[in-house]
Amino acid sequence: MAHSRRNLDVILDYLTEYEQVVEIGIGRRTELARALADRGVSVTATDVYDRDVPDGVGFVRDDVVDPDPSVYAGADAVYARNLPPELHRPALAVARDAEADFLFTTLGGDQPAVPVERKTVEEGTLYVARAVESP
Repeated sequence: MAHSRRNLDVILDYLTEYEQVVEIGIGRRTELARALADRGVSVTATDVYDRDVPDGVGFVRDDVVDPDPSVYAGADAVYARNLPPELHRPALAVARDAEADFLFTTLGGDQPAVPVERKTVEEGTLYVARAVESP
């Protein structure tokens, strides 16, 4: 559990650089959204199912495969944890449409299905896809 906590802290440190973020597929893992909100980041969580989220975190039911662009408008970053490969491209598309960075982790040995920078974290890799490609 200690490794998982440190891993969460590393991801939290990356995400606190942003003012407004959207989490795709929050599920029942709300600790990252809560920690970001506690640090003053504006957080909106999404999921295809209604979910309970911590105080200070907004929630919108949304499917990243058929998204409502207004959910992501104004976000500096869109992020997801344990995102399956089939959702990498749709999630990157909503982030790019919002001119936001896209950061995510995968589950197990899944590799990213989109071009990324890799940031090593204790229990795997945080993948970062920038909103605008560098020249």
